[in-house]
Amino acid sequence: MFKRIAAITGIFACACVAWVVLGSTIFYRTENSGSALSGRVTSTWGAPQDQKPPSIAYHWQEEKTVTAEENGKTVKRVEKVTMSAPAAIEASRIVADLRLDYRQKGLLWFSTYGVKFDGSYTFHNPSAKVETFVFTLPFPAQQALYDNVEISLDGQPLPLTFSGTTATAQSTIATDSTHVLRTAYRSQGLESWRYNISSRTPEGNSTVSQARDFDLLVRTDFSGFDFPENAMSPTEKRRTASGWELQWKYQNLVSGFDIALKMPQKLQPGPLAARISFFAPVSLFFFFFLIFILSALRGIELHPMNYFFLACAFFSFHLLMAYLVDHVSIHVAFAAASVVSIALVVSYLRLVVNPRFALVDAGLAQLIYLVLFSYAFFFEGFTGLAVTIGAIATLFVIMQMTGRIRWEDKVARKNVPPPPPMSWQPATPAP
Repeated sequence: MFKRIAAITGIFACACVAWVVLGSTIFYRTENSGSALSGRVTSTWGAPQDQKPPSIAYHWQEEKTVTAEENGKTVKRVEKVTMSAPAAIEASRIVADLRLDYRQKGLLWFSTYGVKFDGSYTFHNPSAKVETFVFTLPFPAQQALYDNVEISLDGQPLPLTFSGTTATAQSTIATDSTHVLRTAYRSQGLESWRYNISSRTPEGNSTVSQARDFDLLVRTDFSGFDFPENAMSPTEKRRTASGWELQWKYQNLVSGFDIALKMPQKLQPGPLAARISFFAPVSLFFFFFLIFILSALRGIELHPMNYFFLACAFFSFHLLMAYLVDHVSIHVAFAAASVVSIALVVSYLRLVVNPRFALVDAGLAQLIYLVLFSYAFFFEGFTGLAVTIGAIATLFVIMQMTGRIRWEDKVARKNVPPPPPMSWQPATPAP
């Protein structure tokens, strides 16, 4: 009995090593391809977007006396220098429509989205004369596609010039007048969308900024979003038929935080398959333990080689799923691997023991400890609770089944005396 337990323990240890190797391989494939795949998605779809308010400033020419050295002589001349002064944004009315559109590359899902941005900004010409205003719209990402880019003043579109990551327009504005600047475009992004209210220091740190009469409305066609750290939560949230309406509304906002929305994440096939593989020894331990107890109760002799093939059938579940998730949905891969693994165990024990033990006892145990325990990983945060409940339930069932057993009779080696040696004696002649 003890030699059999030692052999089964050795098989279990070898299976654990195999699962560690498989899980590490999956993590390696995921991590090494993750950065490359992210770059491919960014290049074909877009990067995380960080939109800033437009820059509004008026420019004028001033004459200045400049002193310079020419041919060893000091020369003074008058030059015209362009000066500028910003105009404060007095009111902001912004709408961003976000439409989620997942993309899968290899073992990872990427949360890509489309955005329709429309922002209206009220400003005033503080100068006492007619000024030429320059409007600069910074694009939210360098690696992105932009369609229908528009800058208009009081409903009239302005001619645009593009330079680097900005679009620029200009117009002459009368003295002491108030106007509305509108900026709009369609684009695509990845993982998160941000509206940057705060300004940045040269070191990249946020500084406190002010926004007057501010109203930002984000409409989504999805749920499950999150707000990153150091981001403001919405002042109002409304559920719609397709998603949510999130609104940030302030009369006089002073803050060093931004407005940001993190897209919902799908289950990642690679990391999920790796975690299930690392958890596999727990499933196999419960399965071996239950099969060992049931076979002992029913007087069934299972050789350690039988346990070896059962461990291989368990391993086939994780191996098949690890390489199916590249090509099909994680749910389809999980279902296919479950059917294959259970079929291997049931068809094998049907030959070793009998169909009832194979289908009812072993099949049900594998369904619980392999399939259901592994499926608990699909519900993040509940895996540990599911395993704990399963372990306690297993302990209760085994204790009830074995409560009346005399383990001395089951475990002790039966000392059967060997038969006496046969001695040769000559045959007695017949009288």
